[in-house]
Amino acid sequence: MQRFFTTLFLVLMCSLSSSAQSAFVKVKGGAFQINNKPYYYIGTNYWYGGLLALEKSEGRGKARLRKELDFMKEQGVNNLRVLVGAEGRGLVNGVERVKPALQPDQGEFNDAILEGLDFLLAEMGKRKMYAVLFLSNNWEWSGGFLQYLNWNKVISDSTMQSKMNWDDLRDNTSKFYSCGACKADYERQLRHVLSRVNKYTGKKYTEDPAIMAWELANEPRPMRTTAVPAYKQWIVSVTKLIRKLDKNHLITLGTEGIMGTDESADLFREIHAPGEVDYLTLHIWPKNWGWFKDTSIAESLSQVISRTQDYIGIHEKIALQLNKPLVVEEFGLPRDGHSFSPSSATTCRDQVYKAIFDIWKESREQNGRVAGCNFWTFGGTARPKEGQLFWKEGDDLMGDPPQEEQGLNSVFDSDTSTWNLVRSYLKGPGVSSFGKNKH
Repeated sequence: MQRFFTTLFLVLMCSLSSSAQSAFVKVKGGAFQINNKPYYYIGTNYWYGGLLALEKSEGRGKARLRKELDFMKEQGVNNLRVLVGAEGRGLVNGVERVKPALQPDQGEFNDAILEGLDFLLAEMGKRKMYAVLFLSNNWEWSGGFLQYLNWNKVISDSTMQSKMNWDDLRDNTSKFYSCGACKADYERQLRHVLSRVNKYTGKKYTEDPAIMAWELANEPRPMRTTAVPAYKQWIVSVTKLIRKLDKNHLITLGTEGIMGTDESADLFREIHAPGEVDYLTLHIWPKNWGWFKDTSIAESLSQVISRTQDYIGIHEKIALQLNKPLVVEEFGLPRDGHSFSPSSATTCRDQVYKAIFDIWKESREQNGRVAGCNFWTFGGTARPKEGQLFWKEGDDLMGDPPQEEQGLNSVFDSDTSTWNLVRSYLKGPGVSSFGKNKH
């Protein structure tokens, strides 16, 4: 009898273990799956989500976070791309950076910051939402690669704090990949984060199904062609390290696509080919890439949409060749007339979103490679301050980072036309409440 109960106990434990493991997002046959069912999603960028719970005011912090997660869930959005933590302090490239920092000084971590990420992941887990966590940044607004270079004396304090022109920024940032001490600092933060145990759930980060994927950085570019060999070596090294430390979660790079790889489709394909890289990403920035000029969004809209469709198509072919999913994980457009006011219309933005969602929908219906979309970005219940363009310490965080005009690309909870559009794709026939196909 004792043997019977022992056997029954072991069977039940194995069953529970199998059930828990199946809750992780996986890749099979070139597509995402959860519990062996297809997972096609429309999500958003919520980079500041891990910082909200740190607010001393409940209304601006945990209460706001819960409210915004509930709001997104009601729209059908269940996938959020989130910053793990910022590096350093003070001005960088002439602008404010995200604060408070996870690593305010070289090799010194403020684990209280990770308690905010703990809370976010715990609340997302309750709602069956999934996080893509990016570990650092090619750009200055959270410290990122420039901070590692500064700590290791590759760039001076004065260079770090001054406003660099584009060529200087490329020259300086590209040095990260050949700086052994900088890469060691990055890996130290990576190991620190992946060893974390969630204060609220008791789960190790490496065992938490609320995390969908680890992303090497936000838009890691070689920046200069001369840095490409070191850039490729770094990608291989870091993805192997993450896979060694974490067998459960997906890994991706966080690239913009060929715009971030010296406009080379071959380089984009090569860096996503290794087995440790589970899926491809691309970003679309019509304003930054000069697809329209000044405030003439409406006049250039047809061209913006056409170029957006073509850009996705190029990367979809590469995803097919590699038999891996593709996520359009950043795309944004200012409001009509390039206004920053939440009261302004979003007619042009909605049409660009629709063009992207149409491609995603067709892919979903055909079990294709375009598996996810994360629009940039959710501004939630925050609002820009009248007469103030840029973020100041003490302001509510919103989707636009500190170096950008507040309200530039944020989708607020009041943007009814955009949310109606999102719901129309996520609440239709063949899609469950979690954004997955029904079969």
